[in-house]
Amino acid sequence: MNEIFRLVEAGCATAVAGFARLVTGVRGEWRGCGPDARRRVYFANHRSHGDFVLIWTVLPATLRRITRPVAGADYWLKGRLRRFVGERVFHAVLIDRNPLTREADPIATMAAALDGASLILFPEGTRNTTEEQLLPFKSGLYHLAKARPDVEFVPVWIENLNRVMPKGEIVPIPLLCSVTVGAPVALGADEDKAAFLERSRNALLALAPRAALAPPTAPAPQMAPARQNGADR
Repeated sequence: MNEIFRLVEAGCATAVAGFARLVTGVRGEWRGCGPDARRRVYFANHRSHGDFVLIWTVLPATLRRITRPVAGADYWLKGRLRRFVGERVFHAVLIDRNPLTREADPIATMAAALDGASLILFPEGTRNTTEEQLLPFKSGLYHLAKARPDVEFVPVWIENLNRVMPKGEIVPIPLLCSVTVGAPVALGADEDKAAFLERSRNALLALAPRAALAPPTAPAPQMAPARQNGADR
């Protein structure tokens, strides 16, 4: 029976990855490192609940099985289907984001999960629904890097997903997406929290397309049409 459940879970995972490719046309670009089995924390920009699916999808199948998204327990434990997908298909590391009800230390939970898997983490801490390209990072990335210096921290930029799964929508809108993987960032021996978070954030922003980072251009002023001779006579 357990073997049947594992086959069902593996089949669901394959179906999710195939559906994501079909709907979004996602393509991965490994710019700073290659896909290999060393333990990593893939940290990315966050616009939608579907963000980690695209990162997960561009990984080879062998890495997908050992890469777990870090996600909010309050979202993924609502309802039987969502719980099944979060726990049994994605094998998510679920974190209680409410410090008043939290029983386990989130950093300790993630550090322990890295013993047998890589993680997908969103250091902004919440979905970015603002006009800013990237929100300031929360301190969790620094504390995790300090707790697990043996793990690579790899920036990943997701482009266009906020238009694929807008907030509040259920059915994705077909659109080409890209996932760009950069070079690993390591915590320096004497590097403090602010410096590491800023350097990690800049490494992530460096992967964004230039058009995405450029401020909007103001429209050119309209010139009044030239008066013709005799028009005011």
